[in-house]
Amino acid sequence: MKPNKPASEMTAKELAAYIDQSVLKPEFTQEEIKKYIKEGIEYGCKTVCINPSSLDIARKLCGGGGTGICVVCDFPFGLSTTASRIMQAEEICKEGDVEDLDIVSNYGWIKSGMWKELETDYRAIAEVCHKYGTFLKVIFETDALTLDEVAKATDAACNAGVDFVKTSTGFYTGGVNNGATTEVIRVMMDAARGRCKIKGAGGIRDQAHFFKLIDMGIDRMGIGYRSTPVILKI
Repeated sequence: MKPNKPASEMTAKELAAYIDQSVLKPEFTQEEIKKYIKEGIEYGCKTVCINPSSLDIARKLCGGGGTGICVVCDFPFGLSTTASRIMQAEEICKEGDVEDLDIVSNYGWIKSGMWKELETDYRAIAEVCHKYGTFLKVIFETDALTLDEVAKATDAACNAGVDFVKTSTGFYTGGVNNGATTEVIRVMMDAARGRCKIKGAGGIRDQAHFFKLIDMGIDRMGIGYRSTPVILKI
């Protein structure tokens, strides 16, 4: 959604409301997870984005504060069965305190044109999330796709009742990692036509790119724990 003023005129608090701070590295110690969650809270980020195994830590640190919890699911490849993905979503969301669930799409299915199967998968997971008041974001891994595939996947997700479509995991190993380019964000926005929100992730490491995406009308961005203070000039 287009903001009511340019990003360059926003306060640090307004800018932080766009950020899901990523705390996802598999090698993190428990103390590192706590450290970067606390920093996300101190920056005033919309959420901290964590792995499911970090959920107990995030609950203790985020409880009652302004920063919510975003949990990734079937991450980073999205290759579980739909039945398994439903169970994972249920387990993560059942306490009713997870603001967002970011699940990876089976992007091999996208490349295979399996639109009916994708819609069925997305819809089933959306129903679980919405039962508990959780927003569902579907990650496409756009660097693995053509722009036409991105557009068609966005349409399928919107048809299934997904709340956000998202570009990337940040863990793609099959080629270049351009992430949330202005070109791919524009394709997603045009295909969504206001039916769902847009989250960019991957490659957003400086304030100029961050501001450009806000001014385009992006709704949320996944920012690495190292990049948040750079972007916010903290």
